[in-house]
Formats: sequence, structure tokens, C-alpha cells
Amino acid sequence: MTMPFFRTTSAARLVLALACTASFATASQAAIFGDDEARRAILELRQRLDAMQVTNQRANEDTAQLRRSLLDLQAQIETLRQDQARLRGQNEQLLQQSSELQRKQKDIAQGVEERLKQFEPVTVTVDGQQFTADPAEKRDFDAALEVFRAGRFADANKSFSGFIGQYPRSGYVPSARFWLGNAQYAERNYKDAIANFRSLLTANPEHGRAPEAALSIANCQIELKDTRAARKTLEDLVKAYPRSEAAVAAKEQLSRLK
Repeated sequence: MTMPFFRTTSAARLVLALACTASFATASQAAIFGDDEARRAILELRQRLDAMQVTNQRANEDTAQLRRSLLDLQAQIETLRQDQARLRGQNEQLLQQSSELQRKQKDIAQGVEERLKQFEPVTVTVDGQQFTADPAEKRDFDAALEVFRAGRFADANKSFSGFIGQYPRSGYVPSARFWLGNAQYAERNYKDAIANFRSLLTANPEHGRAPEAALSIANCQIELKDTRAARKTLEDLVKAYPRSEAAVAAKEQLSRLK
């Protein structure tokens, strides 16, 4: 009875020992398996962290590059604004210079035109006669006439004589001879006065001053005591210019000469 019990107990112990051994082996295998998974997880996590760090670094580099690009762009924009402002200023200056140049050109053109007008012929009407004369002719004739009207008959004599010599074909010549004769009459130079009055009548019998010239010849003849010649001149005047004021004066003088 004792021996079976002993055997049974030993067997049980052996079974228990085997079970424990098996259990320990299983637990060791489980522990080994769990460490490998954890290690792989850690490696994967490290790889992710490394990847994230690389990504963040690239993002930081891209952000820095973007900032630099923005700063460069802002600098370029500011440069463009400055250039635009400078160009605007230059454009305004050019416009001002162009306007000033146009004004000067206009002034110069007007000045040239005015100077040219001083040499352009002008249309004048003197003693009922209309003709074209150079500005110089008009100026010299008017100046000589002013001298005569001032009572400076000797100077007027020189001025009108000089005018006729300088402008022998001028439309002013008949009038110049008339006033020259009057200046000579005022100086009692009757013969020269008669010569100038007759030159006017011969060359321009239809001139507005012709009747007065004929009357002046008669007056010179009267001053020279040539009554017969004066009467003949007055009679011819009345016949040639019957409706003139000089003819009326001539008739009065004829009545006195009788």
C-alpha cells in the first residue's frame, strides 16, 4: 500500500515539474516576442521622428527661403517705386522743358515774323493815291513830313530831296515833290519850287495834289512879279480842274489880277 502512493506522488511531481518547465518556456518565448515588437515600434517611431524632423527642417528652410524671397520682392518693389518716382519727375521736367522750349520757339517765331514784317511791303494811301511801299519808304516819308510840319523848312527841303533821290520810283514821289516845292516856297526859293510843282503836274496830272501844285506855281509866279504867266497858269488850272477847291481860289486870284 505504501509503494503505490509513493509512485503516484513521484509521478505527480514529475508532471508538475514538466508543466512548470513548459510554462516557463512559454513565458520566455512570450517575453522574447514582446521585446522584438517593442523594438520594432521604437525604431518605427524613431524613423517617423527623424522623418518629421527632416520635414520640419525642410519646412523651416522653405519658410526662410520664402522670407528671403519676400524681402527681395519688397526690395525690388521699393526700387521700382523709386525708379517710377524718378521717371515721373524726369517726365515732368521734360514736359516743363518742352513747354518752355515751345514758348521760346513761339516767341522767336513771332520775333522773326515781326522783323520780317519790317521789310514786307505795305499798302498805303497818300493824297488819294493807293500804292505798295516798303516800310523804309513809309518811315522816311513820314519823317520828312514831320520835319515840314514842325516848320523846319530847310531840313524838310533836304529830307524830301534825299527821299526822291533814294526812292525815285516810289509811289510817295509825287507827294514828296509837292511838299518839297512848298518847303522851297517857304524859303522863297520860287524857281526851284516851280520846277518841282511842274514835275508833279507833268508826271502825275491826275494826282490828288495836282490842282494845288498848279495854284502854287501861280503863287510863285506872282511872287516873282510874273503876272502874265501867273494869269495863264490860273486859267489853265480852272480849265483842267474846274471842280477842285484850287479852281475856286484860282478864280478869286484872277479877279484880283485884273
